[in-house]
Amino acid sequence: MTEYLTHEHDVLVIGAGGAGLRASVEASATGARVALITKSLLGKAHTVMAEGGIAAALADVDDRDNWRVHFADTMRGGQYLNSWRMAELHAQEAPARVRELEAWGALFDRTKDGRILQRNFGGHRYPRLAHVGDRTGLEMIRTLQDHGIHLGLDVFMEHTVVTLLKDGDRVVGAFGYDRERGRFHLWRTKAVVLATGGIGRAYKITSNSWEYTGDGLALAYHAGAALMDMEFVQFHPTGMIWPPSVRGILVTEGVRGEGGVLRNKDGRRFMFDDIPPAYVNQTADNEEEGWRYTQGDKNARRPPELLTRDHVARCIRREVKEGRGSPHGGVFLDIAWIKARIPNGAEYIKKKLPSMYHQFKQLADIDITEVPMEVGPTTHYMMGGVRVDPDSQMSDVPGLFAAGECAAGLHGANRLGGNSLSDLLVFGKRAGEYAANFAKQNPQGQVNPDQVQAAEKYALRPFEHEGGEGPYAVQYALQEMMQDLVGIVRREGEMLQALDRLAELKARADRVTVGGNRDYNNGWHTAIDLQNLLAVSEMVTLAALERKESRGAHFRDDYPAKSDEFARFNIVLRKRPDGEIQLTRELLPPMPDELKQIIQEMK
Repeated sequence: MTEYLTHEHDVLVIGAGGAGLRASVEASATGARVALITKSLLGKAHTVMAEGGIAAALADVDDRDNWRVHFADTMRGGQYLNSWRMAELHAQEAPARVRELEAWGALFDRTKDGRILQRNFGGHRYPRLAHVGDRTGLEMIRTLQDHGIHLGLDVFMEHTVVTLLKDGDRVVGAFGYDRERGRFHLWRTKAVVLATGGIGRAYKITSNSWEYTGDGLALAYHAGAALMDMEFVQFHPTGMIWPPSVRGILVTEGVRGEGGVLRNKDGRRFMFDDIPPAYVNQTADNEEEGWRYTQGDKNARRPPELLTRDHVARCIRREVKEGRGSPHGGVFLDIAWIKARIPNGAEYIKKKLPSMYHQFKQLADIDITEVPMEVGPTTHYMMGGVRVDPDSQMSDVPGLFAAGECAAGLHGANRLGGNSLSDLLVFGKRAGEYAANFAKQNPQGQVNPDQVQAAEKYALRPFEHEGGEGPYAVQYALQEMMQDLVGIVRREGEMLQALDRLAELKARADRVTVGGNRDYNNGWHTAIDLQNLLAVSEMVTLAALERKESRGAHFRDDYPAKSDEFARFNIVLRKRPDGEIQLTRELLPPMPDELKQIIQEMK
């Protein structure tokens, strides 16, 4: 066994996005010794790409908003498969977390009288998203990072965690390596917080950055934790379509929140054609009313472009499938049209959507103040993940916590835009707080040298193979297959075919060859990531096969309707002793009557 560096901490946080930073801040504030590990550089986490805003019922723009409305909106958007307790805590605590961020230095856009400005977003009844132009995630990361550094975090940048280490049932450490030189590291700890984000890189067309390879989900699964809701992969309705070099890059929902509209090739606003019954009472049935809503008219209903993401994405796909799409296989998102309604409209667009303006200008040579954007669905977010206790965020493995996108429960079958950033703040704080408490109440566990040796052997395996293919070829084949067979519209035959293909891809992945040595070897990193992607892809496929209905982001062509039977449970996956995936249906916990009453009142 080669040498490795050993570190000792009370709490180990894996992932340095919004959830990881907020967990680190909270744990450090209790006096715990905290280590923060990130695959990338500090400040470069995928959270910086979140644009639209942080959903919180501050009621700064519309005084009718409160946590009860936010709770009901979240539950309705998730098709009532959400953890009601997580949705309750999220709605109640999000305003305080935003105010806290402001106190730490975040510079939000302001109303004329100095309050935090909030914008409209899909599925939210009132303007609820606190924002910084369309660069909210960047401001959030900057603020949390600056605050956390002053608390004395030990930060390990450009490190990969290969496995979690256990003493009996409890997590007691992690083993990994630094990505620059390939030296191994052992972190001994009393508690671990997973905050590694989602799985978007399992798909060919995605808005997700390179880090999103399902690492936290795979680490938790192999450590014995249960995963839940893996069938629910969100396809954001508006990713860039053209040119091919930018396909999938996100176009923020904030464009529609500021008045942008969706049109097919004939110039018609097709979203008026299909308004779900649950949203009829809240949705405008004409252009004039929809426009007044975006301009703050409290008596107007929201335009259909601000329906939930799952519905908008399917409507776009319908237009394309029926021959009414744009030249490159999407539809048109038009914000330029508001110039006819607003004086100095071009400057207004640049002020409200500076990143979008520069993104299209620099990457596609398109001026969004003059012409529409071509957009289409892109893999964006994972509603499923590690099943956690709603209050503490601990998994069913003692000492292992999860927060943010890699934790399941809050969003149910479909996430509302803006709820992701408040999710990071609310449950990142809770995960850090409870992980620090767990560390105080439990002694340091023992690290088993055999586990460390097995992890090292596993990590070095790609160097020992000769004559195999490179890991990139297998990863590309996986992405193509998931996009084609387990994408936005699913069918049993195609998913069964996907399982056969996954078996072939796993065999290929086990034989991949990495050349050179461990220094600066991206092929090696990809070979490690590939195993995680294959694991989560199989879980997505199995869960999607099990859910024989269409609900939220999960749409089955062969089962296009919702089913009352499937409304009663979540699909939970665990690793069996033989290494295979065990799938079970677990009933939703009963909701208290007072929360049921809130939902009824808000319909």
